[in-house]
Amino acid sequence: MTKLSNRQLIDVIKKPIITDKTTKILENNQYCFAVDRYADKYEIKQAVEYIFNVQVKKINTLNLPIKTKTIGRFVGKKTRYKKAIVTLIEQDSINLFPEN
Repeated sequence: MTKLSNRQLIDVIKKPIITDKTTKILENNQYCFAVDRYADKYEIKQAVEYIFNVQVKKINTLNLPIKTKTIGRFVGKKTRYKKAIVTLIEQDSINLFPEN
């Protein structure tokens, strides 16, 4: 468990993942993020609490497998990333869809 600097904490979270399934789990106060592949749960918890100013209750992580992509006769691989499903305490929430 290492203490990361503020700049390193910002780099841990890449982007939120917005799909049909992830918008459905927003009702359970769970949020899904693409994170750095080498970050552990403790670092992800520190980053979410620092960036969004909330308290994290639980974190589930998974490394997605390599997927191949075919375009014409060329076959390549999509980039891998780690997905983190973050559960917050009942009082906190993250506004992913701001109201301009």
